[in-house]
Amino acid sequence: MSDVVEDKRADFASATRVFASIGFLSFGGPAAQIALMHRKLVDETGWLTERQFLNALGFCTLLPGPEAMQLATYGGWRLHGLWGGLMAGALFVLPGAAVIAALAALYVTYGSVPAIAALFTGIQAVVLVVVIEALVKVSKRALQSLDRWLVAALAFIALFFFDLPFPLVVLAAGLYGFFARPGSTASVEIDAQSKGGFSQTVKVVTVGLVVWLLPLLIVEAVTETALLAQVWWFFSKLAVVTFGGAYAVLAYMAQDVVADLGWLTAKQMMDGLGLAETTPGPLILVTEFVAFVAGHQQGGMGLAFAAALMALWVTFVPCFIWIFAGAPHLDRLSAMPRLTGALSAITAAVVGVMLNLSLWFGLHVIFGEVTRNTFGPAQVWWPTNLVPDFEMLALIFLAAVMLLGKRVNLVWVLVLCALASLGFSLVG
Repeated sequence: MSDVVEDKRADFASATRVFASIGFLSFGGPAAQIALMHRKLVDETGWLTERQFLNALGFCTLLPGPEAMQLATYGGWRLHGLWGGLMAGALFVLPGAAVIAALAALYVTYGSVPAIAALFTGIQAVVLVVVIEALVKVSKRALQSLDRWLVAALAFIALFFFDLPFPLVVLAAGLYGFFARPGSTASVEIDAQSKGGFSQTVKVVTVGLVVWLLPLLIVEAVTETALLAQVWWFFSKLAVVTFGGAYAVLAYMAQDVVADLGWLTAKQMMDGLGLAETTPGPLILVTEFVAFVAGHQQGGMGLAFAAALMALWVTFVPCFIWIFAGAPHLDRLSAMPRLTGALSAITAAVVGVMLNLSLWFGLHVIFGEVTRNTFGPAQVWWPTNLVPDFEMLALIFLAAVMLLGKRVNLVWVLVLCALASLGFSLVG
């Protein structure tokens, strides 16, 4: 399906073993996952050159969806074409997906036990700090000029005060960046590996779209359960508009699944993010948790697993389409200044999206019950009770000190804060 220069040192079995090790060891979010792939694919094996790896990384960060999973897919494609890409992408996702499914099953079964609930309270405190830390990091990278600050501010106002649709905000930012201030023209060498025909791209996209649509057609034909079709439509829309990584996905998803669709509570949403933070694979696997809980609440364990599989399918199939269609044209795409300008503006808008998410999560975590108050076309989320949860504030402070001050590993911070919350519960 694509022009691939296959590295003869990387036989398929060896490549499978390396990508399996990446999949099982990919804890710590995209930065740690990308660093692990660089060590495995560039430093240790030499299967990718530094230029190939960095070009692919830049390309993947511009795509909607999880950049680390797409980078793994590109690495497999570079070595063994279509089957190599499918192998590498699947091995990056499946270990974490299996763990999330098991944890979600335990969660819906035992999550109401007071001790378990107390553990998740500690995890929620850590999640809030992680989201704020991600906001700061993205801001430093994305807000390099006054107009990008303005784009971020307008995106926040549009979402937090006017509840405008997330895709509309992304589209507006992209159009501004495309026409107003295109990025610089990159000087790149287009080699044989990056030459692909238009007919091949059309074939990849056509087949990919049919594969993507297939589960929707099946559930519409054989089941009367509306949830599975709703999951397909919701997470498909999510997969194509959420630039900026997993936290941008959460910003779009969280309020919709809680306030509009009613699939989860805000607390369950935070618990799901906490679980996804502790498992291997992309953080976007939280979509699997959301679908699982929604399915369980509407139809028990059978529907829960079916909804989770549907969410996984529609979340990750587009990632394969983007890579298989775009990889042959990677060097040419990276040299288009207006495209880089549009995506730079979208990244700035993501800062406003993440600030909206941070405030929304923070209000729910610290104050518990939060209501939406409307003033004409505007809205404001406000605590029902202005007295904060002081135990939660203490847990947030503890998480911030360990994560931001002491730079303790995230997994240990999650464990310690969960145990501290359990201690508060037992003392109380």
